[in-house]
Amino acid sequence: MSHVYEERATMIAAGELQSFVPFGREHCKNHPNAVNLQLRQLQPASELWSSDGAAGLVGSLQEVTLQEREKERWQLRKGTAPDEVEYEEELYVAGNMVIWSRGSKNQASYVYKAFTVDSPVQQALWCNFTVPQSKKNVKDVVEQTVCIVQSTCVNVHSMSGKDFMSPLPFQVSALWSTKFGLLLERKNIIVDGNISPIREPLPTLFSMLHPLDEIAPVVCKSTGLFESRLQYVSDSALRVVFTCHEPSIIMTYDTQQCTHTVWTLRKATPEEQTTVLKCPDQAGPVHTPNAAPSLLSTHLRNVTRLDSPASPLHCHVLHNQSRIPASPGLHSRAHSPSISNMAALSRAHSPGIAAPSFSGAQRFNMSCHTPSPRGHSILTSPNSTLNDTALLQEMEPILPDLCIEQLWTETSAISREKGCQASKVFITSDLCENRYLCFLVESHQQLRCVKFLESNETSQLIFASVTVITAKDAAPLEDIHTMLVLEANGSLVLYTGVTRVSKVFIPGLLSPTFSVQNHQPQLSTPLENISTPARATVQHMSRLEEVGMPSPVLEVRSSSQHHESSWLEDTPFQQAAPHIHTFRDPVSNRVTLELSSGSMLRITIPEVATSELVKRCLQAIRFILPKDTAMKVLVKWYNSYNAPGGPSMHLEWNLFVTCLMTMMGYNTERLTWTRNLHFEVPLSPVIAPKKARPADTGSDEDWGYLRCSDYHWQVSMQPALAVQGLEPVWPPGGVDNHQSALGLESSAMLFPHIPVLFYVLHLLYEDLKLDELQRSGARALVGLLQQLAKDLQLEDFIDLYWRDYPSFIKTFKEACVIDQAQMELMTWPVFLDGEAPCVFSWLSRCLRGQDVTPFPCLPGICERTKLLVLSYALYVVGDEDAISTNMLKYLSRLSAGQKKNTSDPFLRRYLWFMIISSVKPAPSSGSLAEKLVVWLTSAGFTLKDLESVPFGVALPIRDAIYQCREHPCSDWSEEVCALIGRQDLTKQAHKVTLANRKSTVGLNVMLEPPVTSEADEEEDGMTDLHPEVTGLIWSQDLRVQEVRRLLQSSRPIRVNVPHLPEVSDHEYIEEKENKLLQLCQRTMALPVGRGLFTLFSYHPVPTEPLPVPKLNLTGRAPPRNTMVDLNSGNIDVPPNMTCWPSFHNGVAAGLKIAPASQVESAWIAYNKPKSADLANEYAGFLMALGLNGHLTKLATLNIHDYLTKGHEMTSIGLLLGVSAAKLGTMDMSITRLLSIHIPALLPPTSTELDVPHSVQVAAVVGIGLIYQGTGHRHNAEVLLAEIGRPPGPEMEYCTDRESYSLAAGLALGMVCLGHGSNLIGMTDLNVPEQLYQYMVGGHRRMHAGINREKHKSPSYQIKEGDTINVDVTCPGATLALAMIYLKTNNRSVADWLKAPDTMFLLDFIKPEFLLLRTLARCLIMWDEIFPNADWVTSNVPQIIQENIGNQEQTSISEDLNMETLVQAHDYIIAGGCLAVGFRFAGSANSDAFDCLYKFARNFMQCLTTSTATVTGQYNLQTCLSMVLLAVSMVMAGSGNLKVLQLCRFFHKRTFGEMNYGFHMAHHMALGLLFLGGGRYTLSTSNSAIAALLCALYPHFPAHSTDNRYHLQALRHLAVLAAEPRLLVPVDVDTLKPCYALLDVTYRETQWYEETTVELMAPTMLPELHLLKRIKVKGPRYWELNIDISKGTQHLQSILSKDGVLYVKLRAGQLPYKDDPQGWKSLLAPNLNSRSAEVHTFKPEAISTFTSDAALVSFAEYFCRASENMKHKQETVALLSAILYECVTQEYPEMLPTHISIDQAVRTLERGDLCETFSLWQMKLVLELCESRVLTDCLLLSSEFLPVMKSSADRALDRWLCDNSHVLQAYLRRQSMNNDTDVSMLACFLVYHSIPSLKNMVASDLEGTITLKQKLTTGLLRKRGSSC
Repeated sequence: MSHVYEERATMIAAGELQSFVPFGREHCKNHPNAVNLQLRQLQPASELWSSDGAAGLVGSLQEVTLQEREKERWQLRKGTAPDEVEYEEELYVAGNMVIWSRGSKNQASYVYKAFTVDSPVQQALWCNFTVPQSKKNVKDVVEQTVCIVQSTCVNVHSMSGKDFMSPLPFQVSALWSTKFGLLLERKNIIVDGNISPIREPLPTLFSMLHPLDEIAPVVCKSTGLFESRLQYVSDSALRVVFTCHEPSIIMTYDTQQCTHTVWTLRKATPEEQTTVLKCPDQAGPVHTPNAAPSLLSTHLRNVTRLDSPASPLHCHVLHNQSRIPASPGLHSRAHSPSISNMAALSRAHSPGIAAPSFSGAQRFNMSCHTPSPRGHSILTSPNSTLNDTALLQEMEPILPDLCIEQLWTETSAISREKGCQASKVFITSDLCENRYLCFLVESHQQLRCVKFLESNETSQLIFASVTVITAKDAAPLEDIHTMLVLEANGSLVLYTGVTRVSKVFIPGLLSPTFSVQNHQPQLSTPLENISTPARATVQHMSRLEEVGMPSPVLEVRSSSQHHESSWLEDTPFQQAAPHIHTFRDPVSNRVTLELSSGSMLRITIPEVATSELVKRCLQAIRFILPKDTAMKVLVKWYNSYNAPGGPSMHLEWNLFVTCLMTMMGYNTERLTWTRNLHFEVPLSPVIAPKKARPADTGSDEDWGYLRCSDYHWQVSMQPALAVQGLEPVWPPGGVDNHQSALGLESSAMLFPHIPVLFYVLHLLYEDLKLDELQRSGARALVGLLQQLAKDLQLEDFIDLYWRDYPSFIKTFKEACVIDQAQMELMTWPVFLDGEAPCVFSWLSRCLRGQDVTPFPCLPGICERTKLLVLSYALYVVGDEDAISTNMLKYLSRLSAGQKKNTSDPFLRRYLWFMIISSVKPAPSSGSLAEKLVVWLTSAGFTLKDLESVPFGVALPIRDAIYQCREHPCSDWSEEVCALIGRQDLTKQAHKVTLANRKSTVGLNVMLEPPVTSEADEEEDGMTDLHPEVTGLIWSQDLRVQEVRRLLQSSRPIRVNVPHLPEVSDHEYIEEKENKLLQLCQRTMALPVGRGLFTLFSYHPVPTEPLPVPKLNLTGRAPPRNTMVDLNSGNIDVPPNMTCWPSFHNGVAAGLKIAPASQVESAWIAYNKPKSADLANEYAGFLMALGLNGHLTKLATLNIHDYLTKGHEMTSIGLLLGVSAAKLGTMDMSITRLLSIHIPALLPPTSTELDVPHSVQVAAVVGIGLIYQGTGHRHNAEVLLAEIGRPPGPEMEYCTDRESYSLAAGLALGMVCLGHGSNLIGMTDLNVPEQLYQYMVGGHRRMHAGINREKHKSPSYQIKEGDTINVDVTCPGATLALAMIYLKTNNRSVADWLKAPDTMFLLDFIKPEFLLLRTLARCLIMWDEIFPNADWVTSNVPQIIQENIGNQEQTSISEDLNMETLVQAHDYIIAGGCLAVGFRFAGSANSDAFDCLYKFARNFMQCLTTSTATVTGQYNLQTCLSMVLLAVSMVMAGSGNLKVLQLCRFFHKRTFGEMNYGFHMAHHMALGLLFLGGGRYTLSTSNSAIAALLCALYPHFPAHSTDNRYHLQALRHLAVLAAEPRLLVPVDVDTLKPCYALLDVTYRETQWYEETTVELMAPTMLPELHLLKRIKVKGPRYWELNIDISKGTQHLQSILSKDGVLYVKLRAGQLPYKDDPQGWKSLLAPNLNSRSAEVHTFKPEAISTFTSDAALVSFAEYFCRASENMKHKQETVALLSAILYECVTQEYPEMLPTHISIDQAVRTLERGDLCETFSLWQMKLVLELCESRVLTDCLLLSSEFLPVMKSSADRALDRWLCDNSHVLQAYLRRQSMNNDTDVSMLACFLVYHSIPSLKNMVASDLEGTITLKQKLTTGLLRKRGSSC
């Protein structure tokens, strides 16, 4: 009988029974299958829908489903969504389909992805691949994928949308997912022994770390008896049966030895890789090379390979000659016979080739037996090597990626029979966190469980004992740390680890009615294992008497196996009803049961505990008790909690208390409060007790039972007594007391541990007190604790609980007597001796500045205690090291007795981790508040957590947060900013992962495309500017629209020619067309400016081509608006006139694309135009993509395609584009690309390629860009020679020589940019001298170097003799000198460039070269450039200055040529102006602007005066254009109105000397002025100046096809000098750009002190290296500091994301746009009279201060006096005042604190506080405000607290006057009974922090007068006076 009872008692009920059908099966029925698709392809559409066709289709579908049902497979796993919702994922495979579905408890299953492949799916599995990141400290990206295995390949589909197809080089038997990627097991094809000789087996296990990686063999490191060996896994008898991610292990089964082995899987080290490759085929031991082969481990049997010609590798070599390309430089020892065959596996195989050719598949398969006759001739002896064949050099061995290392091998004694391979392997852990590797050997009906643990020193796993449990099947339940076992007799049993918990009862499913008596697990005798000789540590115990206790594994060797098997055969019962056959798909705590009938049921095994409180108590118990005891407690609890018909949720705690106290030895039936626990239900007391009653009708005892209950007493007696004011009657609990004292059962399991358990539960109680949400839990726990404290006679603790819950504790009267002998049986921990730890009094002592002892803490359980104690230590005590090295000064960690050994290293490691984690985020500087906030965030503390901290405890943290909110750091992490409540900073810190579409491309958030009035306005290519930002920058006028009007080139031009009477119609038409041709010169020049204006303003849509506006060269003639066209044939139009303009138009369109956009190679190719006439535009588009950095994504193949077309423009655009994209990288592939186009860089013997001249020019500049600033010697030498390249004999290099020489000079300057005289290793080149010679002329030097052959014979056409042609070489050489010595202030070189000061020399130099020289000289003397007119004119030599000024008065001497002087003067002035433009580019410096603007006006006046004839219109116009460009460089991006007017003036001039080039200059100036729509400006870095020199070269083209002096494409390089420096404040609440005041502080320089200027943003910032910090100023917005002195990265990242700086409006303030003067703000009026404004504050006004819905509704409901609240007028006034205070002072989060304080004081005044919790908080608040920590407590208003304090003081004083006897009684330890008095006494003791009696006595120093007396007399005297 007892046995049956035990079964009943230890049975638990499974929940949620559902029949299970894989979701994929249903979905497959409706899936348009592959067969279906084939039918459709075969039949014409008409037939398909005819009757037979449809029937045939249906029939075929039915067949398919029938076949597939047999082959279906599925697997389930747990998935978690980002919002922590758990769901189940199913991967279902049938036929060619794989269906991945998801579903959860509250959501039906749905298909996530469905895949259909071409051939039947062999296997489908989930696998994670890691993509290593190139950057050091960036975490690797994990790609989650599904792998679908077919016979020839693996399809990998990642969740991010990438698809890969990896061909399989051999047949695969199975794939396994591991931590590193996939493991592949090769199918072992048995070869017919007669033909094939014995040889070394090929590897059987391979790994693939990423779908794009090579499949590599796995090496294994096995530990033999004497040595460890390393070799490939090539044993065909080894089968993988299990892999695991965490820990990373695999399990194999050896089919010949019949043993299982566990290996650790890890990355192979480089040493291992080399060892394996060098390793001889013998694969002998690594450490002892001479050891005999007999010592080899039995696992990896190696057979010596006879190197026979029939070896497939040799066949492979011979058959593959045609296929392996010879690649010189890869040398491999592929065929020296001492190398293992594997080393020769080359990377040349191409899988997928059909069998006849010797494909890669056969290399792995050893299935080729065609010995080739050539084989014999080459490979005659086994030792011969193929050293003379080139093809072998290619064979490069595959390096192994992963290594498996042996950990544990099953001892052969367990089983040696065949066929005992594990059918199921899993890892499970028990309730005490021991881990087991379990494998089920079905043939023996055994579940073998191997315990393993991690060793401390290394991350090595140690495998301990093996336990065998008899089982037919088993499945792990991860979430509840148990496993379900199907016993041989068909019953379900739950185990945790190897401890049996109970049977599982499944409602509705018959379980066998009888059970085999002996179903105990059996333990194999632990034999010495190979790897870990640890003995088994399972204790052998006798069966415990107590019913329902777990039965640990007993060492019973019985014939149970035989007995069960015979039973199974004999019972007819098995066939009668369906029984459980197997388990499958365990996920968290659910599992599917497969029944013998074939149907499936899914069941849920209940959890260990659902209530948070019980969970935490169990955690604490598990932490402190020895593991075996803890296990018993947990199992006992699990059984009683989950018995069939178990308790409902709210009874869980009561059940737990009963269960725990019973285990401690209490008789819970005899303690009144535990006896009545079952009835304490909030709704009704009548709930059936746990034990079933004998009769349903009930009996009289029930009524008595109810009347005795605590509940009945509370309901009936209390209210009545309260009314009558009588002495309360205690509940009828003491009945038993007289009969016998209650005692404890000392034999109970937990009896010895009561003190320890009491202490940990007390610490848990203290932790719960720190969480507002767990207060009810604390109150529940206090009942148990006070009982234990009473029984253990711990006065301190009883006093503490009584002070916390005076009225609640008073109801408990009974105590159990524990006699002395029993006391000694208990283990008393050391920590019980001290005083009772109370967290509130600890914090209070901190605040009062007293010394504190370390507070005890349970690691991992009392996390909140730890956080708050350390926060106080850091912030209140002010110990900066509290969170790092001094942690143990404030916290003492408990460790259980048995935990000593593990907890110490744990503690060390934990402390070390804490030190690391806290040191890293908190910088050494910074206040305590900052440190605290950063540390709390790193510990994972959030605002939500803060809300649940009691208000008094939380106040210091709130104070720290408030301080940080006022003065935050700009570089804090997102989490810190969220904690301090600065959403603006949170949003700023939010790292953008993808350059995404809408959300963060800064301002694109706000952008809807502007509504346009005219339809055709769309196509002007300028619609994508940000109107919201430009509207803020230029709010007063429409200058942006004006610029759009000036730069649009997509509409016809107005051709207005008056028709004079004498002009014939034909002539009139010609006249109109001539006028149109003149206007077209301007239209064609516009795109260069438009490109700069719309720079980086557009994010393209990947599915649409880039819109390119048309270049419209037609006109309309008023009044009839007739069409005027140039193609009518009336006038001569230059051929190819539109080539370059359309190129520029393409560049302008491409430059709109922002660098942050997503541009793929495919999209670039997709934009390629269909028609050939748009090829030039596309060429420009390619160049633009290079300038914005996207061309690097273009595939090399496409680049090659474009260049082979031979289209000149495309080559120019592409070469310049890729060079700009790879600026300064010395990229080799691009260098090769460019060198093909530069004859000078090709070897002298190379074929002469016919490269167009302009392409050569582009390539030369490209070399300069790629090698910018590198000082590369070879390129410098070649370029230096190329500046003076003489014309060749066959008319080559004769046209446009100037542009080539200039390009070579610019490129040379870029290569040696800013290197000055430290050109390393170039002294022999004499670069400066050579350049000087090119500049001033002289005798040509002999060409040195490789190209001298080419220049031997002179040109037959151009006679230059031996002198240098200065007209060709001077510009390039001058600019090269300028760039090499840029900013070096090298005076000697600068003096070479001075303008000559004699008339004779002036006559020898072109005036425009003087401009270049002046500019070059000033750039070298960079620091001497000053922005004033005197400095500009000081560049003009004396002779010119003297004669220009007085040409009118005195007669000029004859030898002076006036024209020369005037021209020289103008060009030198222009050069000086240009230098000022470069020096102050992008700075908007007002002095520079005034100076340059003045010169521009001067030149404009000269244009109209007589001197124009002397100088020449053209020269004046050139100088004027350069000055205009200089002004717009200085004002770049600022949109200055005066410069805009100048540009507009020149835009209208289309007559006279105004040619294409001048228009280009003027519109470039306009583009620079509005660079990037006002978001970009120019930089003055060396690289930027080099780019601007290329772009603004002062010789502009005369007509649209002119490239003689300067290649037009280089004009666009100005983009490389642009940088985003616009700072746009965006309101974080509305996400709209707004105005905000900034303080910008400049660093100190040699020209000015450190200065701070006030700017109204959005504004252009100065160059970042000039700044020290930027600050958003109050009072409108929250302040924000960006400190640049630490580094500019943070600011740069803000600027690069469209310059968006998030700002947050303060409460009650209006943005500047709505309230420019700040007069409308609600805080502006009557700030002087505070009392008055409280009354005037209307609740309606709250909405202007805050948008927080909670505050608005608070004002609505609590601050508005309604009709029925007349008597509550003062409450309303108080709440209004509090609300006003909180909102205007910006701490709305303090509103609950204010109200809580008010409530606490009111309840105290009424005297009905039944718990002292709120009073504690009040006391902490007061102490905080009085303490020295916070001199000004910002968060509580100055008037509120004193009022509250005095109210509280008054209430307690009143009570003391009336009830001093109660206090005296307490001090004399007399009993008290009056309810309210007791509560008020507790309040009094807490409020005045009077220590407990025990402590008072302890601190009693003098014998004469005790502290008690002092206290009472003192207090009474004080009260007497106050009353």
